[in-house]
Formats: sequence, C-alpha cells, structure tokens
Amino acid sequence: MINPRLRVFFGPNESELPATLPMERNVTLSLGEILTPLLDAVRNNRTWVRDFADEQITISTDLHEMLLAYEHFRRPSA
Repeated sequence: MINPRLRVFFGPNESELPATLPMERNVTLSLGEILTPLLDAVRNNRTWVRDFADEQITISTDLHEMLLAYEHFRRPSA
C-alpha cells in the first residue's frame, strides 16, 4: 500500500499570479456580479457574511432611494 504524502499549500508563488490581478484595495463591480453569490451565502448562513457585516460600501443614490422605499413598503401595516 502506498502512503499518501500530504503537503501544506501556502498559496501561489508571485510568479504564478496573473498579471491582471488588481493590486488596489477597492474594486468596482456591478450589483449583478455580487448579488448571486452574496444571496447564496446569506441563504446558506455562511460565517464569512457576518465577518463583513460592518464593512462600508458605496452605492448609487438611485439604489439607496429604492432600498429606502422598499423597506418602507414591505413593513406590515398596523
């Protein structure tokens, strides 16, 4: 029987990283690019979602107004 050899993976070497890897701390994405994975993570109660709960995000004024209106109208009537 052959004994498997396990190694610890520390990530790619710098020479293996793609040249297009963004080096900035901020990335601009469309809502559509993050919505599906984010909704899946929330539905599946992934721990990392709570890790980012206090993160600041920037959204457009239009989206902010839409979210405020949605919150107002989704409340059950008294």
